[in-house]
Amino acid sequence: MEVIVKKGQVLLGTVERVDFPNKGIVDTPEGQCVVKNVLPGQKISFVVQKKRNGRGEGRLLTVEEKSPLETGSACAHFGECGGCAYLSLPYEKQLWIKEEQVRKLLSGVLDRQEGKWEFEGIKASPAVEAYRNKMEFSFGDAYKDGPLSLGMHKRGSFYDIVTVNDCKIVDQDYRSILTYTREYFDGTSFYHRLRHEGYLRHLLVRKAAKTGEILIALVTTSQTDPDMQEKVFLEKWKDGLLNLDLIGKITGVLHVLNDSVADVVQSDRTDILYGQDYFFEELLGLRFKVSAFSFFQTNSLGAEVLYETAREYIGNLYGGGSPDKVVFDLYSGTGTIAQLMAPAAKKVIGVEIVEEAVEAARENARLNGLHNCEFIAGDVLKVLDEIEEKPDMIILDPPRDGVHPKALKKIIGYGIEKMVYISCKPTSLVRDLEVFLENGYEVERAVAVDQFPWTTGIETCVLLSQML
Repeated sequence: MEVIVKKGQVLLGTVERVDFPNKGIVDTPEGQCVVKNVLPGQKISFVVQKKRNGRGEGRLLTVEEKSPLETGSACAHFGECGGCAYLSLPYEKQLWIKEEQVRKLLSGVLDRQEGKWEFEGIKASPAVEAYRNKMEFSFGDAYKDGPLSLGMHKRGSFYDIVTVNDCKIVDQDYRSILTYTREYFDGTSFYHRLRHEGYLRHLLVRKAAKTGEILIALVTTSQTDPDMQEKVFLEKWKDGLLNLDLIGKITGVLHVLNDSVADVVQSDRTDILYGQDYFFEELLGLRFKVSAFSFFQTNSLGAEVLYETAREYIGNLYGGGSPDKVVFDLYSGTGTIAQLMAPAAKKVIGVEIVEEAVEAARENARLNGLHNCEFIAGDVLKVLDEIEEKPDMIILDPPRDGVHPKALKKIIGYGIEKMVYISCKPTSLVRDLEVFLENGYEVERAVAVDQFPWTTGIETCVLLSQML
């Protein structure tokens, strides 16, 4: 039924469900509308902003009545900070929402394939609070011309920053480092994203769950304040960090210079103020060297669940059953999956576009005594044409947008029997699965893995097999 709404109209409705990632489907007398940042069962008011695909799309105004699922929030910043979406729900209810989101997306494609497929539900994160091993905090102000803030973007705002000194998805060490840093730099200019002026940009904190090692990076522009003696100023900040009463151990403090106009955390130059520019983490018995900007799963304990799942999907290839096989790990990051597969394969070839991550992967393989891993820096689309070996197994773990269509065609062209596809964005996964199904593959098994409690993020692992 056509939805009869007008732009600017204020409506009342009840949230029927939430589709991935945060699209609330709201029942109103005027028909179904889409509103973000809501929860199933909430009664809300919203303003219609546009109409698309026969549905009104609106912006949340107020929650008129809480959902029966809500039990309160354990975080003082919930609702203001844009980081978490499900903090007012019990963890099991959050898992149910994510499981149904993935099931719905996969069913829309896989129910059309000839063979049966099995959806194995969702696997919980071993740690629900203080699970993150990386945070990128932004400098700014909570409102125009307000005092210095350091934390996360305010929900729905590109400019306003909430100081999250009581954040629950990180441990006390993060909160101590954040609080000290904000207080130390109080009165120092921050980088204005519109005017492209100011000094402070980001605070990057990474902490290993297994080793407790901490790496801290302050990201600034080169626009120092007129009276600032930058070297002395940063040395005092570093000394204060080292005197904090922390549970973990600081292994490195960095100053990163970034004059890019874009609001991204990157390095034009990195200076080591203390220690080293990396830390060590452990996953499933292997040791990994992780640098400031290299990709590494942000939930170490959850990553073990995800990678154990992928390893189990591969089956007898792991554990010495097929020592003559060549495995491609595409979009390999720091080579975590490749190294987990290495003991059971003749050779594992990892391909990753970020050169820093490739260097880390090579060094990690040496540290772990794995001599049958090769890591190649480059775009998967181009590198596949340069590799002489042909794979017996392919593992895909692409970025959020999925596999490039031309690369996907090359991957399918190998005609191998089985593939494992790990995705951090199920909508991209579903798009790519359509192509696999059109080219003679079917999904045998699929499972969701919760790597990001309280947020909308979800990982999915799928086993693909070539139809006989």
